[in-house]
Amino acid sequence: MSPSFIRRATLAALMLVLPIAAAAQVAPAALPAADRPFGGLREQAAMQQAWLRKRLDTFLPALMRKHGIDLWVVPMREYNEDPVFSSITAPETFAARRRTIYVFFDTCASANAPVTPTCVERIALGGTSQGGVFDARSSMKAVVAAVGGRQAELWGDEQWMALKQVIEERKPKVIGIDRSKTFAFTDGLSSGELQGMSEALGATWTGRFRDAEGLPLELIASRLPEEEAFFEKMTALVWQMTQTMFSEKVIVPGTTHTSDLVWWWRQRTNDQGLGTWFQPSVDIQRKGVKAEQLGADPIILPGDVLHCDVGITVARLNTDTQHDAYVLLPGETDAPAGLKNALANANAMQDIAMEETRPGRTGNEILASVRQRMKAKGIDGTMYSHPIGVNGHGAGPLIGLWDYQDGVPGRGDAKVVPSMWFSVELQATTPVPEWGGQPVRMAQEEDMIVGADGKTRWALRRQDRLFLVGSKGEAAAR
Repeated sequence: MSPSFIRRATLAALMLVLPIAAAAQVAPAALPAADRPFGGLREQAAMQQAWLRKRLDTFLPALMRKHGIDLWVVPMREYNEDPVFSSITAPETFAARRRTIYVFFDTCASANAPVTPTCVERIALGGTSQGGVFDARSSMKAVVAAVGGRQAELWGDEQWMALKQVIEERKPKVIGIDRSKTFAFTDGLSSGELQGMSEALGATWTGRFRDAEGLPLELIASRLPEEEAFFEKMTALVWQMTQTMFSEKVIVPGTTHTSDLVWWWRQRTNDQGLGTWFQPSVDIQRKGVKAEQLGADPIILPGDVLHCDVGITVARLNTDTQHDAYVLLPGETDAPAGLKNALANANAMQDIAMEETRPGRTGNEILASVRQRMKAKGIDGTMYSHPIGVNGHGAGPLIGLWDYQDGVPGRGDAKVVPSMWFSVELQATTPVPEWGGQPVRMAQEEDMIVGADGKTRWALRRQDRLFLVGSKGEAAAR
């Protein structure tokens, strides 16, 4: 190898390393990688499998009876999975197997018998039993000796004929299919699968199709007490992480950019073996400065109000949280009273939302009540809350959108059900005297649980004090 080649290779390597080293001097030092706070993937999978069986035993029979569905059929193909897929499959299953047709049949409905966990028969035409949760049916073709004596899998028209046989044996009055013009969660039946299924079943059975709509929506939304306990631990970790991020452990005023915090969160999440369902964000409000004047990636300065929107994903569950902080000016030990009052207005909105959210009410009804009470209290704000759980923006009713404060047609007309979770997301805008009357927007988001008894509570708690960055910031965060 010639000396000139070595020099060129060394120079190229330095060109790659130097930008990284320079960035490391500016960005806050990352904390050491933490132990896995929720254990390893194997332990999580065992926990999820237990949840799967119990959820299907607990929620599905009552939901099928509630929505008048005798037989629910959910066909899907690999990489075009129905949105309900992750709510009915094992944690080791990442995609549908070729084509998989899941069939659920209420064996007690014809006799008008009481609903019990054993009422619903669960059949998988294709794929696996999902850890023993389904009765998995295989092909009638002979065992293939060339591939180790494995039984052939169902394929093509054979699957539709197997479905027809299942239906003819059970003679359902109503066949639920996942088709909806309103909810993506209940519109998982693709046009090709609908065509193939309809051609195979014929007019007699397709005439009994009914859009299931509310059945998958509420199944996806419903959560177990065991999941609630786990979710509380997830939320506690999120609080710990936001308090650390909004502290002098990570922020150096005058040096740290908002993007440094964004990537600190992403890296910290990854180091702990967690996922996230969206890119986190951090933004700033500053006295005497308009938002558009701050630029895309401002440096954090003393006197700034900080806001984050963050989430983590564990065991197919998601969090969604927004917290606020204040960077102390020299000599300050607390945030100005006007900023604390701005946060109090957001807290008042949270209280109202907690009180107005209850089973049987639609998202639009809740929104109207919240806005009426906000007006009576003189609070200038917006409400845009959403369900959460297996999906970040979860199945169920929307309680407003940031740009739809008079109600959300369709998606706001769904009703709250027991055992579902919400991200109470909102903002209150308040003039701050210490900032010359400048309006300050306090955006908050905390996850809330609607219990099986219909009562609401925070998954952990809600932020009623600004996190403080500075000489007293670490103590205040605790």
